[in-house]
Amino acid sequence: MRKDRPRGAGLLALLLALGAACWATFPSSAQEVRRPRRVGTPAPQGPGAQEPRARDEAVAEDEVVRVNTSEVLLPVTVRDGSGALITTLARSDFRVWEDGREQPLSDLSLRQVPVDVALLIDSSSSTADNLEDFRRAAADFASRLGEGDRVCLIKFDDRVELLQDWTRSPVQLRRSLGRVTTGMFTRFNEALYLAAREQLNPIPSRRRALVVLSDGIDSGRGRVPAAEALRALLSSQSAVYVISSTEVERRRKRAELDALLNDDSTPPGFNTLRIDDLREGLRVLDASEQSLALFCSSTGGRLYRPAGFDALGGVYAEIADELRHQYALYYRPTNQARDGGFRRVRVEVSRPGMLAASRVGYYAPK
Repeated sequence: MRKDRPRGAGLLALLLALGAACWATFPSSAQEVRRPRRVGTPAPQGPGAQEPRARDEAVAEDEVVRVNTSEVLLPVTVRDGSGALITTLARSDFRVWEDGREQPLSDLSLRQVPVDVALLIDSSSSTADNLEDFRRAAADFASRLGEGDRVCLIKFDDRVELLQDWTRSPVQLRRSLGRVTTGMFTRFNEALYLAAREQLNPIPSRRRALVVLSDGIDSGRGRVPAAEALRALLSSQSAVYVISSTEVERRRKRAELDALLNDDSTPPGFNTLRIDDLREGLRVLDASEQSLALFCSSTGGRLYRPAGFDALGGVYAEIADELRHQYALYYRPTNQARDGGFRRVRVEVSRPGMLAASRVGYYAPK
């Protein structure tokens, strides 16, 4: 995959700083990013030409999507120490804090709140040999969702494209999966940002999730930094599930590096440039993986690192199973100020040995 080398450590530091800060307002550069162009829709021509707007689009592109109801819907996944999903809890087993103050829970449901899932595929050149694995896994994933659930399909490489708008039809999705083709570079941050802003608008009666297959290494050719992508995801109240190809790439690079280091048939220093490049590539993969983990943990999702593309089917099936068994906690915040501020949320389960995963917070109405 041809990618401009990112500053991995800087990216991680930026995200960590974002997590500790108060989530400052978007810079104006983010407002210039266009929505994903639909396949089959002619690109806009001429100066000032505009991309077509999505059907039922409720907000302008320069608006931040925010909670517009006084009741908060908080999807929560609970696992035991072995990682098994727990589905037998009652409302009394949960406690929720917002900005340090405990909140009264008004309701709880399981498997009753439909979910909108945006499927994202990194279609840069390195995925060309594995597209069929992705197509099979994605089609099977959609077949496992509930009756009221919807999926859309977005691919990203040199550009971000919406191949399939929201649908409940497995036939439509399979047809769109057949249109996934490969490019060169990777606009990872821009793909997350546009998916959050354009496809995953908060709807009080629905959950939102984004499932992305990528190594998370952005080529740096888009106009969206990682911090803005993460803020957009939190604004859309979307859980991010990343199926990372970092382990696949790491094994390949390590194998080549070991072979070069143990090669006694070439003169000393002959492979120095390639060895240094492989070591830098491994460092970038490690930094990207840490950033991906932060995207997932901040939004209440999960990071997967399969050892090969042949394992995609099992990973997608596990994500579908989690989405079917999430709890939906509802509460009316004690802080009713409509100031647009970020509210930090923490969820705990009273039963010992169980861990709750949910997003770190949401944006209040304004």
